[in-house]
Amino acid sequence: MLPKERILNVPVYKPGKPIDDVKRELGLTEVIKLASNENPYGYSPVVKEAMLAAMNDLAIYPDGGSMQLRWELAEFLNVQPEQLIFGNGSDEIVLMISRAYLEKGTNSVMATPTFSQYRSNVTVEGADLLEIPLKNGVHDLEAMLAAINEQTRVVWVCNPNNPSGTMNTSDELLAFLEKVPANVLVVLDEAYYEYVVDENYPQTIPLLDKYKNMIILRTFSKIYGLAALRIGYGIANPEVVSHLNHVRGPFNTGSLSQVAARAAISDQEFVTQCSQKNRQQMKRITDKCDELGLHYFPSQTNFVLLEVKRDSDEAFQYLLKKGIITRSGNALGHPGYLRVTIGNSEQNDKLLAALESLVTEAAKK
Repeated sequence: MLPKERILNVPVYKPGKPIDDVKRELGLTEVIKLASNENPYGYSPVVKEAMLAAMNDLAIYPDGGSMQLRWELAEFLNVQPEQLIFGNGSDEIVLMISRAYLEKGTNSVMATPTFSQYRSNVTVEGADLLEIPLKNGVHDLEAMLAAINEQTRVVWVCNPNNPSGTMNTSDELLAFLEKVPANVLVVLDEAYYEYVVDENYPQTIPLLDKYKNMIILRTFSKIYGLAALRIGYGIANPEVVSHLNHVRGPFNTGSLSQVAARAAISDQEFVTQCSQKNRQQMKRITDKCDELGLHYFPSQTNFVLLEVKRDSDEAFQYLLKKGIITRSGNALGHPGYLRVTIGNSEQNDKLLAALESLVTEAAKK
């Protein structure tokens, strides 16, 4: 059997190494995972209560339209219910967008390096890639705008960007949106929206009335702590949502995921606390980088991309042997760097000690 030839060139997504695998491979009893930008504080206690109450209905198919979640999230965001679409994580909505709008003979514009699933899904659909290098770790929106041509159907803007953690400002994004042709869909991936503290970050939902060719992606996997339940959402003009519903699979979000998301929305105090703790712990890490003379990209997320002054894979292995899982910059388009999730205080104690040891040993060589 022969698959589509173009999928053979698409890298298989590699998540951060699982904790149990590292324990088994290295004979460790204690391992911390700072690789996949998960919330080290877990999820709101009201989520567990809501899920336990819903356990009796597992024999029944989930609501395919996520209607209760749709109504409650629409009220929370101050949008219309028909402006929302839900996915098995926001990365499934990336797949829906690519399937709905891209085909052979079209192209898609994106930054590089950025979230890998844009590139993978564009390639699977047979569209051409127009990749524009980051400028000082930030999307070069002017260059991306210049790359748009008559065959362009989708432009991807990851803001804040993964893996650099950087952001484009409101002024930069507005200048960009004003010039993008109305027949080109602009995808604003805001997976880390709730972590942003910079006042110049764009508030995009109010822009939807003016820019009909825009979709905003957000997720419950990050600050809400529901990564295992795989639920994300898009906010867009109802016509865009209608297009995506034509390629959305039936029952693509589970009942427990919907219940958990509804409960998570109700506890915004938990979200605020997680954001505040994240900034406090990030400062500890960036202060240590300053002390050790390591460059890092200014991050508006729950991770930081930092310099290690040696090969990224070597640094990854060094920390792994100490029971700390990170992500090598070699796999993320940033050789010489590691991407590190901001952990809790105890986790970061271990990370900072190991990081200092790593740099000290590298300096002796």
